[in-house]
Amino acid sequence: MDWQALVDEPAIIATAVLALGVVVGYLVGKLNKELLTAAGVADAVEGTPFERTAQSLNTSTVEIVARLSSWFIYGIAILTAIHIAQLLDTDAFWERVTVFIPQVFIAVLVMIVGFIIADKSELVVSEYLRGVKLPEVTVLPKVVKYSVLFVALIIALAQVGVHVVALMILLTVYAAGIVLVGAYAFKDFLVSSAAGIYLLLNQPYSIGDEVRIGEQTGIVQEVDVFVTKIESDSEEYIVPNRKVFEEGVVRVRE
Repeated sequence: MDWQALVDEPAIIATAVLALGVVVGYLVGKLNKELLTAAGVADAVEGTPFERTAQSLNTSTVEIVARLSSWFIYGIAILTAIHIAQLLDTDAFWERVTVFIPQVFIAVLVMIVGFIIADKSELVVSEYLRGVKLPEVTVLPKVVKYSVLFVALIIALAQVGVHVVALMILLTVYAAGIVLVGAYAFKDFLVSSAAGIYLLLNQPYSIGDEVRIGEQTGIVQEVDVFVTKIESDSEEYIVPNRKVFEEGVVRVRE
């Protein structure tokens, strides 16, 4: 009878640990959901593609992150129960798992946060560049988004043991590629911005002046880093500052 009790004792303790893990995991997930909501995370991610995808699956970003914390607790509880019940040769197994599981948890969390930041960055850049009427500008929000995702991916892979040197080489190649391709693709954009800075500093004309730029003549409505907006006969012309710099500007005096 004593031998039977000794056999059953680890199984009873393992079951108790598993049950406790389920309860604690549920409570931690619920608490994290309330904390994330109170911190304004739900409002911060509203409208992002990741949030819309989550809502199409009848969940939300906050719910996913909260469940992730619960699943982490469940996993620890299951592994602890297996160890107590001695269902596996757990000495080496447990050592590897206790290192790997937190790394996977952090990697998944990094990717979720990376997707959220990438989506938000794309929206912010798009909003900031909305008034810039240059074709190259429409690519910038996507470049920012995928750059953030790339960095998040590298951090996540590093968490699960991918060689850091290879990741740094990959990041360097990516950054160099962005610089080279960007310098070529956005040369007009860069010239326009440089010309805009020059115009803003020297102010050869100001809002309200009547000017002629190339074939367009009108009243200056706005001057920013990238474009000059002039209006004539209810028509608004948006002239890249590069064109102003190349063709020159004529101030029309009465």
